[in-house]
Amino acid sequence: MNFCSNCGSDKIARAIPDGDIRERWVCPDCGMIHYQNPNVVVGCVPERDGQILLCKRAIEPRKGYWTVPAGFMELQESMAEGAARETQEEALADVEIHRLFAAVDVPHAGQVHVFFTASLISDFAPGPESLECKMVDPADIPWDEIAFPSGTFALRKWVEDAGRDRGVHLHKAERRIY
Repeated sequence: MNFCSNCGSDKIARAIPDGDIRERWVCPDCGMIHYQNPNVVVGCVPERDGQILLCKRAIEPRKGYWTVPAGFMELQESMAEGAARETQEEALADVEIHRLFAAVDVPHAGQVHVFFTASLISDFAPGPESLECKMVDPADIPWDEIAFPSGTFALRKWVEDAGRDRGVHLHKAERRIY
């Protein structure tokens, strides 16, 4: 950080604030503590008649690779609302969100990815962030063409669960260089 977002001071520095145990960005002029916390990525695995909806990314990173609808959660929305919004943005599709079934810690990117099961309840078409959308049988998932490790994890757990509620699957992502 170069400047305090509270007062504009350029004296911001790393320090352990009173009562804390971690080093944070702290402004010595106004005392503002600038916490930096992970971003939340929300998504779902939309299913209809045993098939799942995949989207081919039209944007970087990983343009041209397949993914389940997912993206950064917005302020003032729940995780489920975010997953449904991302499906609308990427596949112009409506979903009924069911249960949280997978969570992936991605510490090297400062992110947490959470995935829901969902039912596809409308038609679909590529949104502005997708080149193509298609329904696939679980046996035909293009595993080598999935954009992100967290999406691969979610898809594998969805296939393993085969519609059964086996709780929430947790995973810590390994650093992956593309």
